[in-house]
Parts: sequence; C-alpha cells; structure tokens
Amino acid sequence: MLTLLPRGQGIPRDPQGARCPCMPLALLSPPDAEETPDYWNEGARRRLESALALQPLAQRAKNIILFMGDGESHTSQPRPTAPQQPRDMAGEKVGLVQVPSSPTGPRQCLGRAEKSLMPTPCPPYGSALPAGMGLSTVSAARIYKGQLAGGSGEESVLAMETFPHMALAKTYTIDRQVPDSAGTGTAYLCGVKANAKTLGLSGAAVYGKCRTTFGNEVDSILHRARLAGKSVGIVTTTRVQHASPGAAYAHSASRSWYADTNMPKEALRDGCKDIAYQLVHNTDINVILGGGRMYMTPKKTPDPEYPEDLSQNGIRKDGLDLIAEWLSAKQGARYVWDKKGLDAVEDDSVSHLMGLFEPKDMQYELNRNASTDPSIVEMTEKAIRILRRNPNGFFLFVEGGRIDHGHHSGRAKQALMEAVMLDRAVARAGELTSPADTLTVVTADHSHVFTFGGNTLRGTSIFGLAPKKAKDKRAYTSILYGNGPGYSIRDGGRPAASLPAAEDKDYRQQAAVPLETETHSGEDVVVLAQGPMSHLFHGVQEQHYIAHAMAYAACLEPYAAGPQCGAARRASYGTQCSPQPLLALLALCVAAHVVGG
Repeated sequence: MLTLLPRGQGIPRDPQGARCPCMPLALLSPPDAEETPDYWNEGARRRLESALALQPLAQRAKNIILFMGDGESHTSQPRPTAPQQPRDMAGEKVGLVQVPSSPTGPRQCLGRAEKSLMPTPCPPYGSALPAGMGLSTVSAARIYKGQLAGGSGEESVLAMETFPHMALAKTYTIDRQVPDSAGTGTAYLCGVKANAKTLGLSGAAVYGKCRTTFGNEVDSILHRARLAGKSVGIVTTTRVQHASPGAAYAHSASRSWYADTNMPKEALRDGCKDIAYQLVHNTDINVILGGGRMYMTPKKTPDPEYPEDLSQNGIRKDGLDLIAEWLSAKQGARYVWDKKGLDAVEDDSVSHLMGLFEPKDMQYELNRNASTDPSIVEMTEKAIRILRRNPNGFFLFVEGGRIDHGHHSGRAKQALMEAVMLDRAVARAGELTSPADTLTVVTADHSHVFTFGGNTLRGTSIFGLAPKKAKDKRAYTSILYGNGPGYSIRDGGRPAASLPAAEDKDYRQQAAVPLETETHSGEDVVVLAQGPMSHLFHGVQEQHYIAHAMAYAACLEPYAAGPQCGAARRASYGTQCSPQPLLALLALCVAAHVVGG
C-alpha cells in the first residue's frame, strides 16, 4: 500500500532518501497554494519565459542515446531460484543490426541500398526506447513516480518530460494497422517501414521466408555509427536477441529465430543465420548488456547461475559457443553474467563488454535481486562510461523492454515500475553526458490497450479504486485493460476489485475482452528529445523518420555530406577518427622543436 502525503507537504525523496529533482512547486508549496490564481499564473509565466528563451541547438551531435520503452514478447520462464515470483509474457524486442546475410554482404538502411557507407564526422548521439510505453503509460508512470516520492503524484515530472522538443510518431507497419516490435524496430532504427515480425529487412521480405532475406537487408543507425568510427552499445531488460535490440544488428525473416534451434530446417538449408549468431558476427558492437544466455551456448551447456536447472541450459544445436567466439575475436573484451562481474569491470580497462544476466529475459524490477542482477540504470551507466572514451563519439540504444511484458500479462504495477526505472536511466544518462554534444531521444515502439480513469480523486493511488461502484454494484480499479488475461467472470458476473489486493505487484487489472495476453494498440507514440538537432523532432511524423533525424544530427549516412558535417569533422573530431593524423602532427612538432634547438 502506498502511504501518501497531502498535497504540498513533505520534501519528495527517492527510496534512497535523496531529494527528487524536477518536482514542481505544487509538492513544495502550502497545501492551499493551488487554490489561488497567482499560483497557476506564476507557474505559467515561468514556463512561457523558458519557452521564449528556447533556441534550437543547430550544431551536429557527437553522441546519440536512444531510449526505447518496449518489450513485446512470448511467454518467459520463471526465475529458477525464485519460483514464487512469476514471470509474465516476455516482451519480444526486435532490433536491426547489420549482418552479412548474403554473399554480397549487408545493405544499408534509410532507403539507400547498395550505397557504400563512408566514415562520417564524429558527433556523439544516443537514444532510449521504452517498449510499449504509450502516452497513458507515461502519464501513469509520472503519477507513480510522484507517489513513490511521497507526493500526490499528479504534479510529478519525469526526467524525459523535461526535454524541450517533442513529436508524435505513427507506428503502423506496411502490413499491420496495429504493429509489433520487430516492424517498428526496423522503422526507428533502420529508417524504413517494414512488415511485422521481420527484422532489418525492407517490405519486400516475407515473414518466415528465408530466401526473401537476401538483397532486402537494410542497415541500422547503430551499424552506420560503427562504420563512422563511433563506439556503439545495446542495453535491454529483455534478451539481447529480442525484436527491438535485434533490429539494431540483425537481418531476419522471423523475429523468433533467436538460435538455430528456433529455426526451421528449410531456413537453415537456405543459408539464413539465427539472431544470436548475427549478434556476434554482423556488427562490431562494443557493449552488449541484457539477458539471453541460453541462445549463445551449445545444447546442454549448464547455465552459470542455475546449473542444476536443465531448462536453463544452452540450446544451440550447431555446437557453437558464441560467447567464446566473441571473446576470442575482440581485444580487450570481457564477458560477465552477474552484477558482481559487472561492477568489477573497470571502465578504462575494456574496449568490448558483453553482460548476459539471465538465460532469457531479465527479471522485472520489482522481482530483481539487487545483489545479483544489475538494474537498467546500472547497465546504462556502465555502457556510457565505456562508450564515451571514444573521441569520435558513440551511439547507445537503451530499451526498457519489460514495460511491454508487464502490460501483456495485465500486471500494471510491474509495467509502471519498469517505466519509472527507464526514466531513472534517462536521468542518470543526463548526468553522465552533456546536451551540448549529446542528442538524447526517448520514445516507444508502440502503445497498449491500457488506460486509467473512473473519476478518481487527487492523490488516489494509481493502483487504487474508483470512488464510485459500477452499474453492477461492484468496485473497480482506475486502471483497466481493453483486453487480456485480466478478464474474469465469477458467479455470472465480474468480480469486485478490492484493496489491498489491487496494490500487489502481480495483481492483474480487469480486462474487457478475454485473451491469453493483452495486445498492443495502434495510436501514435510520443518522441521526446534534447540536445543537438533535437528541434528536428516536431509535429506528427512517420516512425521511420526517427532514424533519419538521428542520422542527420550525427552526420551519418546518408547525410554524412550535409551542412556542417565537414566543418564538425575538421574542428572537433576529424583527426580523432583515426590515430594516424595525430601521430603525424606529433612527429612534425617534435621535429620542429629539434630543428629549432
């Protein structure tokens, strides 16, 4: 149960006792302050002054961080050591990565097939993607964050909501009005709309048909950033082979081809590679953090965390140990599988880091063992500290994928806590980078049939009950789903919701239509941005525009020859893209010093 303070009382603090940033004066003012017009007029005046002073940051970005709120998935497995903690639908995250899936190698994305990718200026950029985090989820997460801090919640401000620029993105795919995470991942990472369930392929590819892969590959912005000399990384709370992260590096006719075991014989015979294989062989990714150990090792390989649980063993039939292959191919590479190992990695001691912390998806935050499993905040920080050592900049993709899983299972508290944690990762990233050279983008791949209403009173727990009963004389929660596993009929009617049951982390809110898993929804998603070129995110856009705006901001193909790109390279990063010019300059300086006496 949440213990709430009256409006205006108390200093909001996080669970560690630190004062929470970005809390508006409503939480810090006398309880009756909101009743005066001056309170609202003064707040609006300050915001208007800030808006008038806002100027576009028109230089190019050195770094890009993309935060994504997603996690579409299949059913995940319970944690072996904690069977009492259920694992809900595992949100499949699809990410597009550049993979040599054809004899001629991978193509590039953004509709420029066959065009070679030339090194570009070195601006840094990053983005975060909350999978499945629609506007209703953002609003509810804001309230939950405020209530966790001891306030009424409605006045709270998420870190992502402080970004000055925003747009709406249309999420449909070529073949679906309501999308999946693979098709959307291809759009916002590769710059082209695609068919549902396919990764890193144009709309000419057919789901499940391996032969349609070849010649239809599109390159992700992560791949193009690496070719431009930037360091690149992936952080996700799902398996790293999921749809959203998979779209960053893979080209697959099916998002479900996690390992060769998951592929039909025909696809293997036709030459297609599984997503885990592509993770290791397609793009030189510097940092890979998430779940997905079992897809990387040979069949019957014991899991290091659950060696006695045979269901967590490796599943590869081809006998490949992809973790060992990855380590042997990278100088200065480290592999870890728990928080202790992650914490032991010194930021300046490794060039490549792979951390796989679960056999499949990582635990929900509310189920996480903080001593053995890192949080999304901790993974994001480690990734940035390693990637930012590259003077050419970096691209980082961060996905809060289990937001989606919580919604699919009808467990709103799990989903909203994941959204709050993603926002904390956004805040931490902001502390480790500067908006002067880092473009940060926060968006979602799609939304869900999740809503909250019922005329609830100010300060009511976001997981609480509506103040009046429904026509059936039974109580109901403010949060409801349009469909999903929360549908229930008992004794000829809907069961009444009650407290404290509705506050439990695994409580399933009621749904109108019975389904095994709740579905996505088709409305637009918000895109929030700050940093260089963030003003490009405006109005209502197609989702694939996101990749183009980020590529333009960082002078990546196909915009490497755009305005300011050459100047940015010469002025700030050009000689840093390769050590040779610096060494030559140093030699000239030494020679001049010797000649000059």
